[in-house]
Amino acid sequence: MLCFDVPGRPSLTLEHLVLDYNGTLALDGSLLPGVEPVLKDLSGQLSVHVLTADTFGRSAAELQGLPLTLSIVPPGKQDQHKKNYVEVLGAGRCLCIGNGRNDCLMLECAAVGIVVVQQECAAVAAVRCADIVAPDILSALGLLQNPLRLTATLRL
Repeated sequence: MLCFDVPGRPSLTLEHLVLDYNGTLALDGSLLPGVEPVLKDLSGQLSVHVLTADTFGRSAAELQGLPLTLSIVPPGKQDQHKKNYVEVLGAGRCLCIGNGRNDCLMLECAAVGIVVVQQECAAVAAVRCADIVAPDILSALGLLQNPLRLTATLRL
């Protein structure tokens, strides 16, 4: 669990990190370099969840052995499925990271939503739904490893 205060906002208590896979943790189905150790580190404080349509069919193999829960999102209304998943966890206790249009609803309902703009780019709709725009996944995850960065970014 991560707890911190953000001036101008209620205190945040985060229990869950919910991540998209393709375009967020992976490029063309392959886990991005440097992501694995950071996820292992964060799993000591947060429950890590990966939600994916699994476009390339490799997420289970790429994430094997990592301390996280993987959920393959079924075709059709993927945005709603991701939002429902976050709501079941308790949206107010979730930080979500994504890049695609199907991530919009989860980014919007989470206590904190972060969109990453990497090689697969980001949907404009996702950028509009997020609280924070990060240049890459390691920068986004770095906000959790260094929570004062998150405070500085979100304060009023």
